[in-house]
Amino acid sequence: MPGLTAPSNYAEEPPRHPDLKINSKEPFNAEPHRSALVASYITPVDFFYKRNHGPIPKVEELSRYSVSISGLVDKPIQLSMADIWALPKYNVTATLQCAGNRRTAMSKVRKVRGVGWGISALGNATWGGAKLSDVLELVGIPKLSSVSSLGGKHVEFVSVDKCKEEKGGPYTASIPLKQATDPDADVLLAYEMNGEILNRDHGYPLRVVVPGVIGARSVKWLDHINIIEEECQGFFTQKDYKMFPPTVDWDNIDWSTRRPQMDFPVQSAICTLEDVDVIKEGKARIAGYALSGGGRGIERVDISVDGGKTWIEARRYQKDNVPYISDGPHSDKWAWVLFEATLDIPANAEIVAKAVDSAANVQPKKVEDIWNLRGILNTSWHRIKIQNLSCVGRSKL
Repeated sequence: MPGLTAPSNYAEEPPRHPDLKINSKEPFNAEPHRSALVASYITPVDFFYKRNHGPIPKVEELSRYSVSISGLVDKPIQLSMADIWALPKYNVTATLQCAGNRRTAMSKVRKVRGVGWGISALGNATWGGAKLSDVLELVGIPKLSSVSSLGGKHVEFVSVDKCKEEKGGPYTASIPLKQATDPDADVLLAYEMNGEILNRDHGYPLRVVVPGVIGARSVKWLDHINIIEEECQGFFTQKDYKMFPPTVDWDNIDWSTRRPQMDFPVQSAICTLEDVDVIKEGKARIAGYALSGGGRGIERVDISVDGGKTWIEARRYQKDNVPYISDGPHSDKWAWVLFEATLDIPANAEIVAKAVDSAANVQPKKVEDIWNLRGILNTSWHRIKIQNLSCVGRSKL
């Protein structure tokens, strides 16, 4: 694409915050320390997880950058950034979460393939840009359409990003046309993040944001949009990010038996403690995040200090001075909910968090029950094992 190039090596990577935990250098994948996630409702750009499949594309000349829209449409077009800026701008607060979030814990049950993420492969940002439903009207597709006049049923996003899984070709993903043309789905072509111009790591100059869906569908460094009859046939849609049962391994897998994962399930994690931690007996603040896909709110977060025998309901919140109500009109339906509870922590406690969403979906108790060979969607109860300082001190005597 004129104006935007994908480097062939990693020599021109952008600067990153030194406190990030680097999970792989080439391509660069990193997450913040878990405590940074609950420091604020909106995640600072520096501490928003970085997920990449190749060298970071670089804009050479923004005035020459454009996005083409073609395929099964009546009026194929080429849009410059000026054209996109001219459309109504919307700000949508949405949490993006990598499907591999919490993969490391799943890998302790049995080996999985993928980047070794802790609990911080997600972040909550306010994204600014044009709604995809408005953009598609420019090529003759009305809002709330399930099929275009020429038979298109899916919207494919093609990145400038080149990746080895596509044998040097571009990263691609797709969503149903019905979702893309629904203004209430809030799918954006975003050029801002937290009120600032996107940086290179997060898709400058233009990216897709698909709220409520695994991060793999929110394509960065957008090159073109295709209206197609069937879902995208790219690697990351057809041979990755699908949920298989624990009985499937690399010898018997049949990718065609599962549909691509879209919405993410209900999830929560504790961010104020490490998975194995040492604290004093007595009161301690337990805080973390909870979220669910598809715009579903968080109805409850339960905390246990005895491994799940008894439970205390945590306080949930989003914005300051605005009471959080699951699916309430003043709540951000695409965003995480933070939670906190101050509890008496007994000796050698096992602290557990589990969330329930507005559809009464609850996190599974054991990671063993949802183990899968790619290590995606680990939404099992998050467990923290506590050693108290007094016990640790006695063991050293």
